[in-house]
Order: sequence, then C-alpha cells, then structure tokens
Amino acid sequence: MNLRNQWPVLPIVAGLASGLLTACGTETGASGDSGSSVVMGMSDDVMATDPASGYDPGSWLLFNNVFQSLLSFPKGSTEPQPEAARNCSFTDTETKVYTCTLKDGLKFSNGDALTSKDVTFSFERMLKINDDAGPAIMFPMLQKVEAPDEKTVVFHLNTPDATFPSKLASGAGSIVDHTQYDADGLREDGEAIGSGPYTLDSFSVDQAVFSVNENYQGTADVKNSGVTLKFFHGDQPALKRALLDHKVDIAYRGLAAGDIAEIEQGDDSGVEVVEGSSAEVLHMVFNMDDPVAGRLGVRKAMAYLIDRDALINDVYQGTATPLYSIIPAGITGHNTAFFDTYGARPSKARAAAALAADGISGKVKLTLWSTPSRYGPATDALLKAIAAQLNASGLFDADMRSVAFDQYEKDIADGRYGVYVKGWVPDYPDADNFTAPFFGKGNVLDNHYRNSTITGTLIPRTAAQTDRAATEPDYGKLQDLVADDLPVLPLWQAKQYAVTREGVYGLEYCLDASTVFRFWELSKS
Repeated sequence: MNLRNQWPVLPIVAGLASGLLTACGTETGASGDSGSSVVMGMSDDVMATDPASGYDPGSWLLFNNVFQSLLSFPKGSTEPQPEAARNCSFTDTETKVYTCTLKDGLKFSNGDALTSKDVTFSFERMLKINDDAGPAIMFPMLQKVEAPDEKTVVFHLNTPDATFPSKLASGAGSIVDHTQYDADGLREDGEAIGSGPYTLDSFSVDQAVFSVNENYQGTADVKNSGVTLKFFHGDQPALKRALLDHKVDIAYRGLAAGDIAEIEQGDDSGVEVVEGSSAEVLHMVFNMDDPVAGRLGVRKAMAYLIDRDALINDVYQGTATPLYSIIPAGITGHNTAFFDTYGARPSKARAAAALAADGISGKVKLTLWSTPSRYGPATDALLKAIAAQLNASGLFDADMRSVAFDQYEKDIADGRYGVYVKGWVPDYPDADNFTAPFFGKGNVLDNHYRNSTITGTLIPRTAAQTDRAATEPDYGKLQDLVADDLPVLPLWQAKQYAVTREGVYGLEYCLDASTVFRFWELSKS
C-alpha cells in the first residue's frame, strides 16, 4: 500500500487464477448468532471509511469487513476466489479483458440491490476522485468498465495485467452503493454502506463499532455477534495495559517488540501471543540524484557494513527477520540477491574498497532520515543503530534525524534527503506488488531511480504472464539488477503478531499473506 504507510502482515506462495474462477467454499450468509461480541485494540488509526480514499492498513481492515469485492482471498490462500461475483475470467488472449458475472440476490446493508451498475460506479468514482490518499494509483491499466446487463461487468485494460484479479480482491476493489455515494467527492460523515459481512454502526476518534450484516450473501461464515475496534493512536503502552487489564480481547498492530517479548516470557496464563510471518518489508532508500548517496561507492560501502542480524536482535528483539531482496520470502519469485552480492556479515575491507573504487577518500558524512511512528515504533532506533554501525567502521560520519511524517513525505518529494526509510505492506501477495510500485512510472519511492530493462521489459513481461510461477526467471533478473544498482537496501521482513486473551479463537485465520484481517473468523467463549 502506498508504502502502505504503517505496520504488520504475512506471506505464503503466490498464485493467480488465469482462467475461470470458481468458489472454493460453501456459500453462506452472515449469522452471528453463535458467538459473543469481540473487542479489539490497535495502535493504527483508520484514516478513511470511504474506499475511494483509504490506502492504509487500518482503513483496509474496515473495508475488508464492511464492503464486498468481486473476488476475495479465502483464509490461508493467495489465490483470489469469487465473492460478490459468481465467476470471473479473462475473456481474451491478451489478459486485457476481464469479465465477471454477479451472484443472485446481492444486497447492501441498507437493503438496496447490488448490481453491475454499482460495480462500474465504484471503479469510475475511485478513478475520477483520484484521491492522493486513495487506491486509484493501483489501476493505471484500467481503461474503462462496462455493465452490459445487471449481472455482468467487463473491465477493459490498456496493458496486459495477469495480477488484475488480485487487485480486485484487495480493499481497492470495494463496491459501494451508487445511490449513497457522490460520484465526484468523498463521503465525509464517517458512515459506510457496503454489502460485506458487517455493518459499521458508529465511527469516532476512539472506536468503531461493527455488527453483523443480515443482508450479506457471500462466503464468510460469521462466528461472532459483532466487533468493537478501539484505537490507541500509536500509544503502545496504553494498548498493552488495555489488554492486560481485560479492556480488550485482542491487541493487534502496534505492540512494541519489547512488550511482545515480555508477554511471551511472562507468567500470565490468560494471555497468548499468536505469531505469523509477514510480507511487510522495510527498505533503506537512496536518492540517486543526491551528491553523496547518489554515488555507487557510498551505497555499496553501506551494503557491506550493515549488520541486519544485529539490528533484528538489538532493535527488534527477534520480531522481524533479515531481508536480502526486494521481494520477501514466501512470495513467488523471491531470491537472495543482496545476500549473494554483499554477504550477511559486515566487511570493512570490502566497504573501503568500494569507496576507493569510486574515488572517495576520508569519512563519508551522511544523515539518515527517519519518521517516528509511520513504519513502526522502532524506526528511529533502527536508523540510530545503522548510523552507529557505519561509524564503527571508521569510514562514515553518520547521524540520524527524525521528522513528522507529513514533513518527511514533503521533503522526500522535494529531493531534500539522501537516505531515508520506506515501509511497504502489500496490497496483494504477488511479486508484482513489490516491484511495479517501486520502479514503474510514478513510483512511490521518489528516489529518481531509472532502469530501462526493469521498466521497459521485465515489469511489462511479468505483468502479462498468467502462469505466475513462470515469472521467476524475470523476477530473479530484476532483483539482481536492483542489487547491482542499489537504489534501495532491503533491511527486514516483519513477523506478524496479535496478542489475545484466553477464550478468544480464530486469529490464525486472520494473519495470512492476503493481508485480510477477517473479523468473521473471531469467536469468544
């Protein structure tokens, strides 16, 4: 997500259906009679209740539970399956025409029928509004959407895109009621009208309350009577206290590494840590136009000196894993290009040789730029630790500076920083989502990196390949080129954690590679 600006998720092997998609579960409607209401706390905020705007983890959590998409990711799967659609498929040989047929009897939570008109309206509206904080950036390939009848939707793409089904299955594919939303502007009343398993009963600064949508027709089997989501606005100690004081049943997204370690090692038998691996990543980004960071010798020296294992142990206390490529482990196409090129152990000799080869003598003066909370509570500490590692070599005079996120983004766009960090939570579990947004046109890194082989050949060719396993050679070459050019330096891949009170079940079905947190899987005894 737009360096989906915050924190944790999960991997597995990516695979996309290129032909007819058929449902992979029993068709059900929401019931909610079999369980109690669940209270969940998280440090993230929900930035938007309107799907044309939100492009952050909190907002997508809301969208995935209140709105339906044509397709969705079943629990434990990275292959999209029908949700509001009965079936979907590419109906041409170039993967440029994608056709979906809606299920019968679909309704929004207010009782309005959901038809193909609502689907075309939702996509046309999102693209027309083109909100800076919205997901329209995901659909540069979408030329037009047609509704030849009430049940049929036809997407016309201007370039082949075999990952289009996964984009539809993400929060960006949320369908809104065309009678309840303005075609030209965002909804600002904090309400949401969708056809998903839940209705949004209320939304305020401190909490959102969800109840079961009795009009829902889809694949989710709801196991509770509702969910209350409490917001802690980045206050990790308050979230921890709320969990230990029985004020929330689940703490999700935002507990500090030390808190998780303390809870795991503690003697409170009523609290359990649920762990999952994650496809969330953090990269150090280099401004290729910067007079210092723009020099390959400097970037290579840094790649030779940074000790990821020490950073994971000292800063994250084992709650992340070292990352050696731009495509994380568990995603089809992943390799270890940075490990193969620069190794895992610091080498002052190789770093010094890289600087000398670029004609650089004396200590390299460098500022590492951070933002205090956007990419996790330990980001400032991470950059300080990296500066210390660089300085310990005697080759650098590095420091760290931290600024508020709004200023941070503005300064990056203005080219004021040479080295900075960016985090990424995937929109969908495919290597395309870790490459095209970083290196394609209008990329989110803002670091002035250009490689015509990547943008002109590898990204278009992998996007058009319906057999996603067949993309591995091209993605391998892409990762090797990035390791050689060093526009970014991958640092870590997150693990995902949720901490729950005794008697709460289903979290293992909420923490997978799709990044979908499924309220309906939660139950409480």
